[in-house]
Amino acid sequence: MARYRGPVCRLCRREGTKLFLKGERCYTDKCAIDKKAYAPGQHGPTRRIKQSEYGMQLREKQKARRIYGVLENQFRRYFKEADRKKGITGETLLQLLETRLDNVIYRLGFAGSRVEARQLVNHRHVLVNGKRVNVASYEVKTGDEITIREKSRNMPRMQELKELAEGHKTPEWLEADHENFTGRMVRVPAREEIDIPVEEHLIVELYSR
Repeated sequence: MARYRGPVCRLCRREGTKLFLKGERCYTDKCAIDKKAYAPGQHGPTRRIKQSEYGMQLREKQKARRIYGVLENQFRRYFKEADRKKGITGETLLQLLETRLDNVIYRLGFAGSRVEARQLVNHRHVLVNGKRVNVASYEVKTGDEITIREKSRNMPRMQELKELAEGHKTPEWLEADHENFTGRMVRVPAREEIDIPVEEHLIVELYSR
């Protein structure tokens, strides 16, 4: 499956904000954006040019794509689905992205980043309602129970995450039992519960041009 394989710290620098693509590393002084708070390129820091309206809309779309690890065509499909549903399109778009299986695993604290969560799913370590699911984009529904496969819980990395999960704050729209690596989606998240630095109305404006 196609995916971005380059250095992810460049993506944070390009957007000018932390996208938390490397998990715990992003909270340390090793984070690249703390050392080089300017866009990547061979010429180093350059004079910032005022962005056009289109430029601002594009940056918000790129930021959302990169946070959730979604490629362009897939992101466009999410937008079309959100546009068909009732409600505020931008809010619905973020809800669709938040309820992806890889994101739910990350939010539950069973992975240090969305990339790691996607790897867990792809390697068949995750069960949804007792059935193995290996599709990271699987849409989790209200009431679904997510579990890390019993044989996978003894992996050294999972034990590390179990210790880190003690200080992890689980969103109110999810329930987590870190001791047993199980979680449940209680309801669809409200917009104020989705803590990503994106102005979704600009994405809607971009696709409505």
